[in-house]
Amino acid sequence: MKKILVLCTGNSCRSQIAEGYLKHFANNRAAVYSAGIATHGVNPKAIAVMQEDGIDISNHTSNNVNEYSEIDFDYVITVCDNAKENCPYFPSKAQQFHYNFPDPAKAEGTPEEIMNQFREVRGMIKQYTADFITTHFA
Repeated sequence: MKKILVLCTGNSCRSQIAEGYLKHFANNRAAVYSAGIATHGVNPKAIAVMQEDGIDISNHTSNNVNEYSEIDFDYVITVCDNAKENCPYFPSKAQQFHYNFPDPAKAEGTPEEIMNQFREVRGMIKQYTADFITTHFA
């Protein structure tokens, strides 16, 4: 089984959303993990926005990338520039991918405007992860 690691700064939003979608689209064909270069807890708005799309990430945990140093990943996906620039080196055969998604945790405005920004980022990540699984798990 292929192993995928999704990395972000705080493992609270973007990487959690990506982990949820990768698990969904891979349909038990991959072991998917997410981590951050720090841990900020899983953002309740990320949980809520994924629930809107029928995916439950409420049991996800916020993990530090160092917790996975012994796993030989096949793919490492960084979902923000900060993680790409500050990620520790993985001595593995992992193919590395990068896409800098906007950080919905930094959204400002009314509660509805903030949730709309979460939905927008969710849509971007959903498309990216669907394409990733289609490409690498065909």
